[in-house]
Amino acid sequence: MTLSVDTNLKAADILEIKRMIPHRYPFLLIDRIVNITPATSAVGIKNVTVNEPHFEGHFPVLPVMPGVLIIEAMAQTAACLVVETLGLHGSDRLVYFMSIDGAKFRKPVQPGDRLELHVNVLRGRSKVWKFQGTAICDGAVCAEAEFTAMIMTADEATEKKG
Repeated sequence: MTLSVDTNLKAADILEIKRMIPHRYPFLLIDRIVNITPATSAVGIKNVTVNEPHFEGHFPVLPVMPGVLIIEAMAQTAACLVVETLGLHGSDRLVYFMSIDGAKFRKPVQPGDRLELHVNVLRGRSKVWKFQGTAICDGAVCAEAEFTAMIMTADEATEKKG
């Protein structure tokens, strides 16, 4: 499956991504967002390198990016899409997983791969959003999943915890 990247649509570089979501090294798993269509879809780019900490243990003989981190990269792409859609740049909003459904891992992702993270909005309301995500390397599907996330402030998250 090959999905093209249209460079005429809105994009976000790493500095903009850091204004959109609170993730930082070693857990910031996207390098760029392209093809942002607010309320509809976005494509995140992850350049996979051997220097990432998870490769030291997963697996030393044959480094493979953990599937849960691929889904997390999809979710970070989706969070940026939500921030762009709702105009929340620089806000204190956090996007939390609520569910992950139908996750499938089809092809290993290894150092040197360029991972395209295609996310599409299935349902979007002000606080709860559902997405379909597909991770693609060299035109082949590596992983896919549907996931739901909730947007809240850090204060709301703390209240729920207590």
